[in-house]
Amino acid sequence: MSLLTALSDGRTSSISSLSGGTELTRQAVTKHLIVLEKAGLVESIKVGRESHYSFRRDGIDIMRGYLDGVSRQWDDALERLRAFVER
Repeated sequence: MSLLTALSDGRTSSISSLSGGTELTRQAVTKHLIVLEKAGLVESIKVGRESHYSFRRDGIDIMRGYLDGVSRQWDDALERLRAFVER
């Protein structure tokens, strides 16, 4: 199961709970979560000595908006190419 799927229930989860039942070490899960946090897809809060992570839906919406824009640019470019070739 992916980390984002595990976090998509809306609750926060510790690194220990996210690494449980997987072949990944806690260190590997931590590294993945740091990358996801830098990408804006998860956020962390300190609870005592542990970090708890939660999914950020707005991060997905921002990415989707960006990718939709890139997709429109490619569609426009391919349409211009098609029009040029058909001349």
